[in-house]
Formats: sequence, structure tokens, C-alpha cells
Amino acid sequence: MSAPLPAPHPLYAFYQSHHGWLYGLLRRKLGSEGDAADLAHDVFVRLLVKPRQFDGESGARAYLSTMARGMCIDLWRRRDIEAAWLAALAAKPDITEPSPEQRAIIFEALRQVDAVLRKLPAKTADAFVMAMVYGMSGTDIAARLGVSDRMVRKHTARAMLQCLVLRMQDDVTPQAA
Repeated sequence: MSAPLPAPHPLYAFYQSHHGWLYGLLRRKLGSEGDAADLAHDVFVRLLVKPRQFDGESGARAYLSTMARGMCIDLWRRRDIEAAWLAALAAKPDITEPSPEQRAIIFEALRQVDAVLRKLPAKTADAFVMAMVYGMSGTDIAARLGVSDRMVRKHTARAMLQCLVLRMQDDVTPQAA
């Protein structure tokens, strides 16, 4: 006599009810079947990690569409960052092409810095980018932002501090084996 099969995970029925709809929504938004499949999968993985209860079909679909919209924005933002970096790399022909592993590390670091900068006030993020990316002087940044040189130093120091905090968090985060 064989052992009874385990009961399916509670998310299984939810997945079966909503995956096709979510995939279609994402496919229309993204124009790519592969990207839509990846993001639909990621939505359900997030629900697996952090389960939620919904009050009916409309509440579930509203939540799924909100989550999908945020994931689309993250994907587009990540691709914009990658494209900007690749354009900067192409503009400097003397730089050797990084390996795929190095590119993945660089893209992840850029994504993390972007996430930090988006949490800062606009002038702080702008001052940091103007100084670090474009190499502008404090005086030029002050003129562009309409602030004093001292405020530019405060803004860039605040952004650098947040990047250092991010770096320290990465240094203490255990790496997957």
C-alpha cells in the first residue's frame, strides 16, 4: 500500500486561477513573452515567500496587477541603467570589455546605487551624480542646483554615506554557497 499524496500547497489553486491572467497582463505591458513569463513567476515566488489573504477575486487581481506594475517598472529601470552603462563603456574604446560575470556584478552594483539614490532627496541625488558620474566641480553643481558650495558638499556627503551604508550591508550579508 502506498502512502497518500501530500495536499497541494495552498498557493497552487491560486496560481492556477490567476497565472494565465497575470501572464497575459504582463505580456501586453512588456511586449515580450519571455519577460512576461519571468515576471509572472517572480510574482508567485514572492507570494510563496510572503503569503497574503485576499478578499475575493477583485482584491487578488488588484494586488497582482499592482505587484506586476512595480516589477515592470523595476525591469525597465534596470534596463535603462544597463543601457546607460553600456553606452558609457562604448564611449571609452580603450576600456576592455568585462566578462559576463563582471557585467552582472557591475549591473547589480549600479542597480543598488540607483535604489539608494531614489530614496534620497532629488538635489542630494543630483549633486552626487553630477560629481561622481559627470565629474563636475562643486561650483558648477552649486550653480546648476541653485545652492551654495557648502550645500553641494553636504548633499554629496549624504549620498556617499548612504552608498557606504549599502556597502557595509553587502559586506556583512552572508553569501550564498
